[in-house]
Amino acid sequence: MHYKDHPPPHFHARYGGEEITVEIESGMVTGRMSRRPLRMVLEWADQHREELTEDWERARERRALQPIPPLR
Repeated sequence: MHYKDHPPPHFHARYGGEEITVEIESGMVTGRMSRRPLRMVLEWADQHREELTEDWERARERRALQPIPPLR
């Protein structure tokens, strides 16, 4: 997540040289990522949608983001 980023609420994910943007509410993906890491990112996002939304609001207010646990 980037501070003062543009709507809609989203986060960025990188794996190797690949990068995607994922809308928090809809799960819509922009960009390209290999199948396995993409599935892991989307599963993680689904498990942590509430925390991601809270961190989005924090970022918009230029407040410190809260850590979100990795996929288990």
